[in-house]
Amino acid sequence: MTKSKSKITSWLELTHPVWFTLYASLAAFCLYTCVYAFRKTFAAATFEGLAFAGISYKVWLVTFQVIGYALSKFIGIKIISELKAHSRGIGILIMVSVAGLAWILFALVPAPYNIIFLFFNGLPLGMVWGMVFGYLEGRRMTEVLGASLSVSFIFSAGLCRSVGGYLIRDWGVSEYWMPFAASCIFFLPLLIFLYLLNQLPPPSPLDEQLRTKRLPMNNEERKKFTSTFLPGIILFVLAYVLLTAFRDFRDNFSAEIWKSLNMGNDPSIYTKTEVPVSFAVLFVMGSLMLIKNNKRALMVNHVIIAIGMILIGVANYLFQHALIAAPIWMTLIGLGLYLGYIPFNSIFFDRLIAAFQYAGTVGFIMYVADSFGYLGSVGVLFFKEFGYAKLSWLNFFLSGGYIVSFTGTFLIIGSMIYFHFKHKHWSKEIKG
Repeated sequence: MTKSKSKITSWLELTHPVWFTLYASLAAFCLYTCVYAFRKTFAAATFEGLAFAGISYKVWLVTFQVIGYALSKFIGIKIISELKAHSRGIGILIMVSVAGLAWILFALVPAPYNIIFLFFNGLPLGMVWGMVFGYLEGRRMTEVLGASLSVSFIFSAGLCRSVGGYLIRDWGVSEYWMPFAASCIFFLPLLIFLYLLNQLPPPSPLDEQLRTKRLPMNNEERKKFTSTFLPGIILFVLAYVLLTAFRDFRDNFSAEIWKSLNMGNDPSIYTKTEVPVSFAVLFVMGSLMLIKNNKRALMVNHVIIAIGMILIGVANYLFQHALIAAPIWMTLIGLGLYLGYIPFNSIFFDRLIAAFQYAGTVGFIMYVADSFGYLGSVGVLFFKEFGYAKLSWLNFFLSGGYIVSFTGTFLIIGSMIYFHFKHKHWSKEIKG
């Protein structure tokens, strides 16, 4: 017995691709913006002066949330790659609800015993990205759709921290109740946008022709994919680990960085520095849709990532030599960071699969990269706390930017060279 189509689904199947793309982009963007509020709003709080076992209370919170998130990515390697399309909507709702419940318990249980609930907040949320992107992958407009989804966490990172800051400063909500209060604000819009996204029809025959049909991957297929591209996977995963750790540090401790710059009392500063980055990255990523050749697009993705990493180092240099002001510096850092980070969260892997005409799913390789990326994020937190505890958040952030810039550029160039020759060899085999 087949499920009857809604009027929205029927309209989306027949409408012009421009309207389909606009609808899907807005639904995915708004949905993940709401989801992000369940994870990152708490970063607006500093929990100043609180420590447990000699370690900053906030570092404990971030660490437990990231550990949960990282574990979720490892679990997601199997679950997301095997997830059937009809399970996505209910899966997203369950994951978000569990995360919201964790914030209630975090507020009710006194510190430091409430630290454990950050783990249970991060654990379900790590699954949501793959579920949402599953609606968008394998379409001829995936660049625009993926870019729209990806820039949501640039925009929402600023929006959520601003909302959290206003709840504390203007509404008198405590730092412990603020994350749950923010989640309540975003829950109803989340339900609306989840319903709208769930109306998307599956990829059309033309989509499958241009981007390769996307199928769930069992254990054997995952092993085959990994062994086929292992050297390239190692190179781009290492580059992604650097970007993820740097991006997560910037997200979680931007309140401390702005405070050290004497600009921490204005909640709007988060949005002001992220909105321009969102538009710039969306324009660059969406432009890749114009490149029809999948191998060429994969190479251009490598170039964009490398440019982003170089920009991080250049921005640091200009800021340290007082050639640019702090807001411009943070905006340029965000631009470089997300030019590197965003392709890995959708477009890079989508073009990789399409270039080699591999019948698989982006969810698998994306979760392999993510799992190690967030493991690296945990490592950076412990490295800072136990190795450089006396180093200021600002100076640690600057040092990390240079490492990402220099090391990451070499890694991604190595990945580019590998996949160029791998595709050349693969093309000869196909023709032969």
